[in-house]
Amino acid sequence: MIKVLITEDSPVVRGYLQHILNSDPDIQVVGTAHDGEEAVRMAVETQPDVITMDIHMPKMDGFEATRKIMETHPVPVVIVSASWNPDEVDKTFKTMEAGAVAALEKPRGMGQSGSSSSIQELVSTVKLMSEVKVVRRWTRMRKGSAVQEKAAPAPSIEKISDIDAADIKLIAMGASTGGPLVLQTILSGLGPNFELPVAIVQHIAPGFLSGLADWLTRTTSFPVHIASHDEKLEPGNAYLAPDGQQMGIDRRGRVVLSDAAPEHSVCPSVSFLFRSVAQSFGKQAIGVLLTGMGQDGSSELKLIKDKGGITIAQDKESSTVHGMPGEAIKRGSATDILSSGKIAERILTVLKKQIAVSAE
Repeated sequence: MIKVLITEDSPVVRGYLQHILNSDPDIQVVGTAHDGEEAVRMAVETQPDVITMDIHMPKMDGFEATRKIMETHPVPVVIVSASWNPDEVDKTFKTMEAGAVAALEKPRGMGQSGSSSSIQELVSTVKLMSEVKVVRRWTRMRKGSAVQEKAAPAPSIEKISDIDAADIKLIAMGASTGGPLVLQTILSGLGPNFELPVAIVQHIAPGFLSGLADWLTRTTSFPVHIASHDEKLEPGNAYLAPDGQQMGIDRRGRVVLSDAAPEHSVCPSVSFLFRSVAQSFGKQAIGVLLTGMGQDGSSELKLIKDKGGITIAQDKESSTVHGMPGEAIKRGSATDILSSGKIAERILTVLKKQIAVSAE
């Protein structure tokens, strides 16, 4: 049985969340908190497997509550937020920096359009996040980083290929659960003077994408945009696939948005992006598949590899959920298996070698 603590200041929403979660036979709501202070106290008293966290609350907001919980009694925290509120979206990503593992839009009321899917997403996310192992975060952390409690090191399966692809033109990335923080790490590592465009599919609840682009731009100094149809990809810029549209890149380096059907039940899909990149760029691309549930992009990453491109899968130890990259590794789709902190380094190393070869 998965024990859940609900944190929500609205009695109506609190009751609705409790009804949804208790309706699943594998979930038990062990408590409800109406503000962050109560959530911090009840996290110790009820020993939950997962905490759902509102953002704006009296006394102590969701950001501060998550920070304190991760410092004192680490538990997987799932943000359940109103994505239409710009200030709340911004605080959501700060809360993920503090240790929250996922963010969802508050489920829609019964009978409203999309209510069934939003309810199912909440239930499935709570179940999946209950399996995530979180670690203590200390107050003496450097700004922008999470210094974790020391633990026995997990066995490394790092793999770095000896491929030094020539004439790379594009980086393509796909991510789902846990992706925003990994994207932040990679884009920060690439730096503001990076020479290539980056195309990204990030699975995220509708309404959060604009906030994600703004947050990544502000925290990494790497310009991040929501892509538009026929937009030319510019060096040193990152482009996120928009909500509800498939994104491909054509041979001219322009964005192609499509109303094509979802793949792996998601739209935008990493598979759609990687397939187009393999067709348009082949060995001139680097494909990167990051943390996330499911199989999206795992087969199509191999299309880039088969064309001679470098393909990177995030390792299990640094992934929130190792579904997507794990499937890619099983299928032989990855030339390289790396932690989130070493992916940017690998990309930069390849490009430096490329410049050196060109100068000879």
